[in-house]
Amino acid sequence: MLKKNKTLVRRDLEGRRQSLIKGLESIAKKSEHGENNYEAKFPEYGRAEDENADEVATFLDSVSLGENLKETLMEIDLALNKIEKGNYGFCESCGKKISADRLKILPTARYCLTCKKEKGYQAQE
Repeated sequence: MLKKNKTLVRRDLEGRRQSLIKGLESIAKKSEHGENNYEAKFPEYGRAEDENADEVATFLDSVSLGENLKETLMEIDLALNKIEKGNYGFCESCGKKISADRLKILPTARYCLTCKKEKGYQAQE
């Protein structure tokens, strides 16, 4: 991958990373256990029964959303790490280059389309 393209991808991924962190911080608090570990905040709406039910529902939604955001953040960090190491854009299974079109659509792609289809990788990518 050309150095110019890597710079653009890195910039895009870092922007996405910052957006994810902002989203996480709006629904969760940073945990003391790990760099990208967040715990959902429990909202306080009041003491009425319907407010308690809303608190629980909001909390459960935040837990689910937070898990998805953390997983995406992990994928972005992995891609940024690969850029630094010089192995970005190569399939983790077969080692071949991942197509530029695939990386353009999904810059965190870890597998080429052939391996993704044949081996059925179900990761977020």
